[in-house]
Amino acid sequence: MRRIYTAATLPDAHLMVGLLGQAGIAARVFNENAQGGVGEIPFVHAWPEVWLEDERDGERALEIIRSFDKDKGSDRQVACPGCGEPNPENFEVCWNCGVALAG
Repeated sequence: MRRIYTAATLPDAHLMVGLLGQAGIAARVFNENAQGGVGEIPFVHAWPEVWLEDERDGERALEIIRSFDKDKGSDRQVACPGCGEPNPENFEVCWNCGVALAG
């Protein structure tokens, strides 16, 4: 077994296991219940980890992880043409006034 990914949250770890599973890569989440130990152990030791069952899947798994990290949204904002309110760039409609955003 090999640790391949350390997630910030438990849902992110399970999402990664699901993405790897779709590619035929067997993986497991460790530290699922470690959050209760924060304060007694360093918080970084409680982060959920994704481990591969077969180390030979490492390169393929890293490609999937890089793609996942690259596809995460950016912090870039787009101004609404209707009201001028800033919206995250992945929004299609202004959250404030409902006007369609260019994109």
